[in-house]
Amino acid sequence: MKKGILIFIGFCAFIGSQSLLCAEDQSAGGLSVSLDDICRLYSVRTRSISPENFTGEKGRGGMATQGTGQGASRELGQGWKVSPSININAKSIFTLAEITGPGSIRSIWMTPTGNWRWSVLRVYWDDETDPSVEVPVADFFASGWARWDRCPLINSAPVCVNPRCGFNCYWPMPFRKKCRITMENLADEKMVLYYQINYALAEVPTNAAYFHARFWRENPLQVRGVYTILDGVEGSGQYVGTYLAYGTHNTGWWGEGEVKFFIDGDEQFPTICGTGTEDYFCGSYDFEGNGPDGKVSYTEFTHPYSGLPQVIRPDGMYDSQQRFSLYRWHIPDPVRFEHDLKVTIQALGWQSGGRYLPLQDDVASVAFWYQTEPHKKFPKFPSRDELELH
Repeated sequence: MKKGILIFIGFCAFIGSQSLLCAEDQSAGGLSVSLDDICRLYSVRTRSISPENFTGEKGRGGMATQGTGQGASRELGQGWKVSPSININAKSIFTLAEITGPGSIRSIWMTPTGNWRWSVLRVYWDDETDPSVEVPVADFFASGWARWDRCPLINSAPVCVNPRCGFNCYWPMPFRKKCRITMENLADEKMVLYYQINYALAEVPTNAAYFHARFWRENPLQVRGVYTILDGVEGSGQYVGTYLAYGTHNTGWWGEGEVKFFIDGDEQFPTICGTGTEDYFCGSYDFEGNGPDGKVSYTEFTHPYSGLPQVIRPDGMYDSQQRFSLYRWHIPDPVRFEHDLKVTIQALGWQSGGRYLPLQDDVASVAFWYQTEPHKKFPKFPSRDELELH
């Protein structure tokens, strides 16, 4: 009986934490609904944008007479899945959604074709000209190494990846004036995109911050042993998640490095310093376990707040060219900052004599955080060649 009570308490804590990501105000007007609130009535209008209703207007869904499904529906006509997807031409940008607020994005589902590192998702809040979200589509959904023939399943609170590469996002994204979401196709071929963006129109709490996500990659690391996940943040907010697509160039274990948070003026030494890479991602001792053949192997896992959903093993357990996909969501434990924030991770392995070895691996990251606007402009986004997987 005690075990059952503990499980129930833990579940309630998980559900309740979802409403604390971007606003402490419990009178959020139904924009952030927990299981305990699902029976309550609020003055909120539910809307959805997809290729069957590009504007999200009330009573305007399924009206298309032309679209990617018109051949299949030629005998059925209007209202029968005429426009289920879009084509995005090579080297072009498509506006997926443009919404007038106030309101909040509640969920995003999509399944794209093409090169997912060359498909860049951007989100703009209110009237800003620089994006607050700028991330390759696979990395945004914690799947940087994914492709059609190797798509890891992820069962986490804000991000789910379901068969067959169904990408789902549940980060709350409030906005006051306007929201604009685009997808850029950097490839030389067109891409096909099925997508749906669900949102709510309602007043936004005064203390609700704006969602941000920034991608970065270094291959190899510019400074041996040190990689900066996020820097240059100015304003008040909270850090809520890290995704890493980590590729090793050396043999042996690679994850001794510490994750450090430099908060509100920290310079040489951080306020928060972890004890190792696998520890930060809520594992331990190299993520080791016994594989099906009884040999020591990395053990994939996916959890509401942390995971190692994908390991690519071309050469064996501790040989070079391993590829790892890792996420850590700070939903129960957001890292608060009042003025500025910097987040780094050490790339650290082992060499002879029991000594640490600073590495120059291939590291790509996405930092997720909420903050007040305006935000400081992101660094120049990597070029297509810099994004390419090797």
